[in-house]
Amino acid sequence: MLRKEELPDCPVATTVQLIGNKWKLLILRNLLARPWRFNELRKSLDGISQKVLTESLRSMESDGIIVRTVYAEVPPRVEYSLSELGETLRPILDAMQAWGMEYKENNI
Repeated sequence: MLRKEELPDCPVATTVQLIGNKWKLLILRNLLARPWRFNELRKSLDGISQKVLTESLRSMESDGIIVRTVYAEVPPRVEYSLSELGETLRPILDAMQAWGMEYKENNI
């Protein structure tokens, strides 16, 4: 997790730094619905590479936004889900979805 002194002064810039790339937003969109396994996420995000998905998940886990759960099974099963902090992003993504729908209806 980043320390306060590592974050931008601007709160909007902080949010953008933590979730502001295309892939992180789409990963969050999926995780809002339910926990996902790595390969499920990769298949659902057309065009994402394994490397970028891995880096994005690790970054969001490090920032406390998602939780990685490893189940002691054979074969091992790993699921990603939103943390309590990640759940607080729900209104932001809901607003983005509503704005995108309105834009498409009125401007296309």
